[in-house]
Amino acid sequence: MAGAYRQSPTAAAGAEPALVLHQVEKVFGGLRAIGGVSFQVPEKQIFGLIGPNGAGKTTIFNCITGVYRPEKGDVRFRGRSVVGKKPNEIALGGIGRTFQNIRLFGEMTVVENVMVAAHHRASSGFWGAMIRTRRWTDEENAIRKKAEELLEVFELRELCEETARNLPYGSQRRLEIARALMLEPKLILLDEPAAGMNSKEADKLKEQIRWLRDRFSLTILLVEHNMQVVMGVCEHVHCVDHGVTIADGTPDEVQNHPAVLGAYLGMEEEEARMSLTPSPDGKVQL
Repeated sequence: MAGAYRQSPTAAAGAEPALVLHQVEKVFGGLRAIGGVSFQVPEKQIFGLIGPNGAGKTTIFNCITGVYRPEKGDVRFRGRSVVGKKPNEIALGGIGRTFQNIRLFGEMTVVENVMVAAHHRASSGFWGAMIRTRRWTDEENAIRKKAEELLEVFELRELCEETARNLPYGSQRRLEIARALMLEPKLILLDEPAAGMNSKEADKLKEQIRWLRDRFSLTILLVEHNMQVVMGVCEHVHCVDHGVTIADGTPDEVQNHPAVLGAYLGMEEEEARMSLTPSPDGKVQL
């Protein structure tokens, strides 16, 4: 990873947030998965969205990225509503994401998995690719160069020609993030990027998330169960349970919030507080 990490300034007072959710509701067959969730993510902030399994975190991600359309409420990205837009339109508009379950092209190589995300910008077209024109060759070389630069960031460049399905789980996670960045997003949604990583890998991921925010001027919305990552990298945390907000604030505020300590975890306060304190091995789960 190139360069030392330098904390970027928070959003200026009065500046328009990168992402706004206002009273978003989503219902599946009469079951309310999200019940009026609202929050704002300032530009260039690393924002954590946490909660237990089934709390509605991934459903919120899917409403932001157009996989689901909320029954009520609004989702606005840089001042414009994205409700009703198709996922590809939202992605091309500047919102990238990874998935809770890894979705790589397993039979393709590592570098091909990253390159495929940029081919929508190629102008040589189908026939140019078929007959391999000079224009197509130049575009393909430029796409590959950018892909290799991203893989270098995630320490995967030496594995460029390896088949993606042969990578260790943690490396597949990093590859998925690299592919999302190939879309040149301004907002990236990371769905449990530390899943399957050991403590050393999680520490490295924190550095990479900070560096990516600064290097590419990204706003990052992070869903994560690993409190070592959440408390170590997020500047603001929003906590949901059963589809509703139960806490919102800085990592320290959320970690010590009565609703999180008590009703949320179903434990006595001191026991819950210990469970929310990251351990050296990074295995704390929320």
